[in-house]
Amino acid sequence: MTKAYWISSYRSVSNDDALAAYAKLAGPSLTAAGGKFLARGIPAVVKESGLQQRTVLIEFESIAAAVAAYESPAYKEALAALGSNSVVRDIRIIEAV
Repeated sequence: MTKAYWISSYRSVSNDDALAAYAKLAGPSLTAAGGKFLARGIPAVVKESGLQQRTVLIEFESIAAAVAAYESPAYKEALAALGSNSVVRDIRIIEAV
């Protein structure tokens, strides 16, 4: 089985309290679903067309496990705490090489 990586890039954060409420729920829900946080925070160095934005990298055992984590009731609860206008971000799930 090929591992997968969930990459979240936050373009902007307009509600720090909502992000904190989300993080309090999202972290445990994703680790319970088999996710392993490898990195999170503001980049130490940005090159080429990169942006100085919060980034999170989580490892999963497979694409299916990462998608299941995203679709889980516990993660949906975290998304509800985040709300719809608190952040602008994108999440990508990619397969390891």
